[in-house]
Amino acid sequence: MVPIPQQERLSIGIVGGGIGGVAFAVALSRVPGLDVQLFEAAPQFSEIGAGVSFGPNAVRAIQRLGLERSYRRIADASPAPYEDVWFEWRRWQDDAYLTATLAPGCGQSSVHRADFLDAIVANLPEGIAHFGKRCIEVQQDDNRATARFDDGTSFTGDILIGFDGIKSAVREHVLPPAQYGDLGPFWSGTYAYRGMIPTTRLEAALEARGADKRLALVPQMYLGPDRHLLTFPVKQSELINVVAFITDRSTPNPRLPEGEEWVKAVTQQEMLEVFAGWGTASQAILACIPEPTRWALHELPELPRYHFERVLIVGDAAHAMVPHQGAGAGQALEDAYVLASLLTDQACTRQNVQQVLAAFESVRLERTCKVQRTSHQAGDLYEYSAPGIGDDEARLAIDLETRFDWLWNHDPQDDVAAARVRLGWETGSLTASA
Repeated sequence: MVPIPQQERLSIGIVGGGIGGVAFAVALSRVPGLDVQLFEAAPQFSEIGAGVSFGPNAVRAIQRLGLERSYRRIADASPAPYEDVWFEWRRWQDDAYLTATLAPGCGQSSVHRADFLDAIVANLPEGIAHFGKRCIEVQQDDNRATARFDDGTSFTGDILIGFDGIKSAVREHVLPPAQYGDLGPFWSGTYAYRGMIPTTRLEAALEARGADKRLALVPQMYLGPDRHLLTFPVKQSELINVVAFITDRSTPNPRLPEGEEWVKAVTQQEMLEVFAGWGTASQAILACIPEPTRWALHELPELPRYHFERVLIVGDAAHAMVPHQGAGAGQALEDAYVLASLLTDQACTRQNVQQVLAAFESVRLERTCKVQRTSHQAGDLYEYSAPGIGDDEARLAIDLETRFDWLWNHDPQDDVAAARVRLGWETGSLTASA
């Protein structure tokens, strides 16, 4: 390959060092013709200590990003013979089995968020990441885009990619409130109580109450009116990730009390009262969480665009969603793969990079908006509030068996191919997939 002159290198700034931003930076860093810089607000890479689930589409994106080895080292899976089970679904008041959703060859593929971030950070070359860089403003002109940080420094490059999460600072540049109104995060109406339980402790608690200890290791979802509860293993099955949800459906647009924090520590008693009357397994699970945290789950509206000339928002900055399909991190990884594939293609240049960003938006916006929308709808389904289904458990079970197929069967390589057609590229190497 002929060396690319320094002044001709495509310069890419990434704002945000979460899972999506780091995976994207790793993919770009494999190509010597790019100048890649990542800016993270925190003093170091960090993720909340919670489990995250990946569907088959997300695992496919991880593979295409060249991160499968890092992922497999830490990923959990359901034990045999349940390895294809995504979730078993059970009735709230008596734990009765309703059905199972299967993801053949993948099952409930889950990780501890912080472990996964550490695993992919290990693939990032030195000198790319910069910390203590909270973006406060974005500007651009015909030739360059600039991110300004709260420490007084700035970055100027050919393009700027906002991987900076649901509270994104980059988003307001792409979608100015004066022109588009408030497109920031809103409360979904759902609270999530979270906790981690040592697996041996939960198995003992289930057995002590006469419940099957198998319910600890095989991913479970307990469904009920305006509430649902899920469990799945993480940390090589040493811990069980627990999330218990309650949704306010008393008003079409519920609002958080003024000044309430999105995340707060609450008492176990509050959580137990929310699930009073639930079955033996649910009670055993919740009794093992002495210090739960309560999360007010926020999401974004479906945005009209992700791209404005030399600036693009991706991941949660563009399409933050509720977690009811386990799809948020997967969409960020799909974004990372598709965008990295296009930007590392030999046909991508400093002259046409704005068109590349536009092509990315054209092939991703409809899918990511649909994932947002159906994630919210899935929460309604789990909590006996889906239109036309409600608490009809027979219809609920039929829906659950196939409703995720469209999401899981997607291959982000198809998005790359569609974008290349839109750009008129007939040849080129998809370096990021190597």
